[in-house]
Amino acid sequence: MKTMNKTFQKILIANRGEIAVRVIRSAKKLGIQTVAVFSEIDRDALHVKKADEAFCLGEQELSETYLNIEKIISVAQKAGCDAIHPGYGFLSENPLFIEACEKAGITLIGPHTKAIRLMGNKIESREFVKKLRIPMTDAVTGSPAELLQNAHTIPFPILVKAAAGGGGKGMRIVHEKEELANVLETTSREAKNYFGDGTIFIEKYVEEPRHIEFQVIGDKHGKVVHLFERECSIQRRYQKIIEESPSVTLTPQVRQKMGEAAVAIAKAVDYNSAGTVEFLVDKNLDFYFLEMNTRIQVEHPVTEMVTGIDLVEEQIRVAAGNPLRFSQKDLSQNGHAIECRIYAEDPANNFMPSPGEMSFYRAPEDENIRVDAGLEKASTVLSFFDPMISKLIVWGSDRPTAIEKSIATLKDYTIHGIQTNIPYLLEVLRHPAFAENKFSTAFCDTHTAEILEKMQKPKTDPDIFLLAFSLYSLNAARFRGARNIWESIGFWRSKMTIPFEMQDEEKELVIAEHSGEQYKILLDGNSWSLCLKNIKENHIHFRAGERFFRAVISQDQKGVAWVSVKGATRKIIRKDLLSNVSQQGASGTGSNDNNLHAPMPGKVIKVNVKAGDKVKRGTVLMVVEAMKMENNIVAVSDAVVEKVNVKEGEMVGTDLQLLHLLSEK
Repeated sequence: MKTMNKTFQKILIANRGEIAVRVIRSAKKLGIQTVAVFSEIDRDALHVKKADEAFCLGEQELSETYLNIEKIISVAQKAGCDAIHPGYGFLSENPLFIEACEKAGITLIGPHTKAIRLMGNKIESREFVKKLRIPMTDAVTGSPAELLQNAHTIPFPILVKAAAGGGGKGMRIVHEKEELANVLETTSREAKNYFGDGTIFIEKYVEEPRHIEFQVIGDKHGKVVHLFERECSIQRRYQKIIEESPSVTLTPQVRQKMGEAAVAIAKAVDYNSAGTVEFLVDKNLDFYFLEMNTRIQVEHPVTEMVTGIDLVEEQIRVAAGNPLRFSQKDLSQNGHAIECRIYAEDPANNFMPSPGEMSFYRAPEDENIRVDAGLEKASTVLSFFDPMISKLIVWGSDRPTAIEKSIATLKDYTIHGIQTNIPYLLEVLRHPAFAENKFSTAFCDTHTAEILEKMQKPKTDPDIFLLAFSLYSLNAARFRGARNIWESIGFWRSKMTIPFEMQDEEKELVIAEHSGEQYKILLDGNSWSLCLKNIKENHIHFRAGERFFRAVISQDQKGVAWVSVKGATRKIIRKDLLSNVSQQGASGTGSNDNNLHAPMPGKVIKVNVKAGDKVKRGTVLMVVEAMKMENNIVAVSDAVVEKVNVKEGEMVGTDLQLLHLLSEK
């Protein structure tokens, strides 16, 4: 194995969150100093603390911070950096950024401009790959008007896609011709907002496909290899949420052919960094080129877990001019790895992003478990960025073992104060179709309603959450060093009735008896004998009847309690103490028909109405973008627009009334 003889002295990471922390880790392993950049709202972020130096780029607007090429180059020069790692997203596939780096004499840790320009445009990349005789689906290109006119040449359903898109953004499926005009407009606007290019195209939608991608890496000496595949078919809204390697769908023969195709594409563009070639695979195991992502991917850790190769380290090495230290025959897959993306979103509320302040955070730790995160303690999830909190990666000797370990580990991953998709991920992993590998990219569309129903029926008796919270509150003074609030309001009477609200359901709990560590509790007509075994801050171990339970408990700044037992979490409000807790929903409709607010802080990107307009129930009044997602603000009844308080391009918070409606009687 060849040793590295070229290196960088200092690297700037032009990104934030978990990928910035990830790059810093590999750079430090190589003895390279690191420089972080941040917006003012990210001042206390983990990547800022982990880097050797950090520089503020501005307040919060992306155009003035993480997307500002001039500022980032200036910081790199000021800090004496000889290289920049762009991570993924932001400027990672922007050829103008590479050109700016080259002009400044700074190496970009990524591919050359030609590869990014060619593969960054899906229309051009399709034409290029077609010449290599690699199969792909039919497509139509042209202006939106031409697309509307020529869409009939491809049978429905079809996909409308952003030419410069990626990461599941700028992509929509269309089943009927009547839907097409509106989808073309929406997708083009989204493409312009996210990628700076509103060009779109249409391609044939492969029904019930698998989404399988191959990791490739090349050096500056003409050598390219693949590091096998990742199965990325579990997607919601075209966004991958669970990835695994290897794919048990592929036969050895198909795996070899796809790997060779991926390497052929990379070699044809003289690829000299880490990248991913993505394919669709149909039920007959025929595969079709989809796109090439010229960056490190979000899901790269699953490849690292099964190959033992640090992809970011290799990126840095080849960018410095070193040859790859391994050939294709040196690489193999060992065991099975699964990655789950943890998002701040509420599955029960149409997966609405759920930014806000955490009251508790604990990531699991164990052998063969990896958590890539941009935080290490309870933090605030900001609405200005993607809602991904972290990635949980688990390795097992085989797929069933990896699934079982992923379930156990997710149950131990505790986040309070905001909603997350952890319960949803658990049900996906438990689903028979997933276990039996009988799924496609349509899995979430097909099974989400069923999964949400299962989520509403926790495996643990609902009473256990209230019992845990009650027992914890009764004994909290033991570790808080302060007088127990329950004592101050007269708990130590012979009997006490306490009203609660849990999951919008009213409950009354009666403390009937108490002696030492023993308690008798009456709840919903049932009598419970409880015994406290152990308690410490945020944790309690107790016996209820003949069963033992462990719970994690926290309270937010409003006094709302969050209780987790066996991977399920319930929000509990004590009604006799909390009478004014705000419970504004996240539907975008506010508390009544006439008072509409944004579901979270964001930017108004479209206003469809003006004062005096009459609107029907369900009319989309405006669109607010938050956490890389467009949220429709709709009328909940027939009404007249009395006043519009915002304009397009304006940043808004949840406390601002967007517009006022007068209901039509």
